[in-house]
Amino acid sequence: MRSFVQQTASVTALLPKRKTMKSRIKRWTGRLVLACGLALIFSPAQADPGFDRFVRDFWPKAKAAGITSQTYNSVFTGMEPDDDTLRLMSKQSEFVKPIWEYMDSAVSEDRVEKGRKLLQEYSTVLRQIEARYGVDREAVLAIWGMETNYGGYMGRHNVIQALATLAYAAPRRKKFWNKELVTALGIVQAGHVRFQDMEGSWAGAMGHTQFMPSSWKAYAADYNGDSRRDIWTSIPDALASTANYLKKHGWQTGKTWGYEVKLPASFNYNLADGDKTLTLGEWSKYGIRRSNGKGFPRPADKAILVLPAGASGPAFLMLRNFYVIKRYNNATAYALAVGHLSDRLIGGGPLAGDWSRDYLPLSRSERVELQNYLNRLGFSVGAADGRIGPATRRGIRAYQSSRGLVPDGYPSVVLLTHLKKRG
Repeated sequence: MRSFVQQTASVTALLPKRKTMKSRIKRWTGRLVLACGLALIFSPAQADPGFDRFVRDFWPKAKAAGITSQTYNSVFTGMEPDDDTLRLMSKQSEFVKPIWEYMDSAVSEDRVEKGRKLLQEYSTVLRQIEARYGVDREAVLAIWGMETNYGGYMGRHNVIQALATLAYAAPRRKKFWNKELVTALGIVQAGHVRFQDMEGSWAGAMGHTQFMPSSWKAYAADYNGDSRRDIWTSIPDALASTANYLKKHGWQTGKTWGYEVKLPASFNYNLADGDKTLTLGEWSKYGIRRSNGKGFPRPADKAILVLPAGASGPAFLMLRNFYVIKRYNNATAYALAVGHLSDRLIGGGPLAGDWSRDYLPLSRSERVELQNYLNRLGFSVGAADGRIGPATRRGIRAYQSSRGLVPDGYPSVVLLTHLKKRG
């Protein structure tokens, strides 16, 4: 539901503990008044003039969406931009955590054990949610665990303040932030949550399972029938909302997310990472077997072969439900962690394959450097933007094949070193 850079409350939790909303927002003499529109009167010594103008100028958009002046005034009086949001929105991470480190923390034994206990504690609720939406209870619980560690950390930013800050200071996605801000105002106005209780991540993700306001509007569910879709304090509402989200994005009832597999020594790695979709039966003809030695229960199911760490790490055949999970968060590592955690919650063991932990991922500047080398050597990957997409993986494979390397398309430090010697 969010990009792999906004990464959920589990990443935000590593940040220093911030002050509460009440202590963060400076109050000054001033009030909002209506007069042919909305005017803001602030004490000039404390107000941010640019933000004040933004709030004035945003009023017509909010009014057109049905937001009343009473709601608008009660929310924006005394508000300043969120300093943490300003800092985090301008921070572009140079280094990427290796997937094995991410998986170690995301699917830790503590998280598995806690999730198994919650699976029992909420068994009745989860059984009813599964029956209503057709989404496996362990998948719903795994997303809860990934997003907020089962409600342990839901973010400490006031969502409207954070979204207003982004709408004010992030012009490249202004339309998106404007939409989310208006929707958040509507949630408060409708009484689903009080303004001061509407806390979440610095990027506006809210509640136990971290919905953006627009996703809340489209998919949040009222499980307990109290006319409120309360993903902040009602765990059943939050879990039902997540199940509804997955269902509406195409979750296939009774089917898994994917299988860890073993590849034969002579495998053609050009078939990996989205270049080919085959049935499980067809993949079997290439010599691919499940890592646990069992057969594929539905050979007609279609799957894509994914190698998150290249030929040196575990391999997976990903089914439709894996890509439904990616609609929640479009990062392969996230969806893999959710899938693996869901298996662990119902008794599955650790992954059978080992991560080759010496094959370090590239930093952003190194990824740009790698793309530049490939382009110079005639293996076109398009713009050198540091993003490893299908074009870059095809270029890597073509280069690897031309040099007699395993064409797994994985951008590693070893590969960059190889390119430098020939570039």
